[in-house]
Amino acid sequence: MKRVLVIEDNDDNMKLITFILEKNGYGTIRAENGKTGIELALKEKPDFILLDIQLPDMDGTEVLKELRKSEIDEEVPIIAITSYAMSGDRERLMEAGCNGYIEKPIDPVSIINQIREITGEKP
Repeated sequence: MKRVLVIEDNDDNMKLITFILEKNGYGTIRAENGKTGIELALKEKPDFILLDIQLPDMDGTEVLKELRKSEIDEEVPIIAITSYAMSGDRERLMEAGCNGYIEKPIDPVSIINQIREITGEKP
């Protein structure tokens, strides 16, 4: 079973995302802020990470930079999830080291397909 680290501060979004992932056979690890997310990523070595960009303690872009400087570096795909989809955000986050980008609100029907496409999994 693939394990996913979800770094998301909004409780409703966390419940929705982890519910969808678990219903589709993924194990989930939860972090409510960037610092905990970094610690869990290094400790748990998930198969991929879903990273909210707006976090309470540190910007998601900073979390991304810290993870890309760590020993997991390019080993673990990181997918940005954000509701602040401004022009150029996707490109900026991809250049910063994200492997994919998903906009909120999350579409429960398409998110798994988006994740599989980004991580190279077969449906």
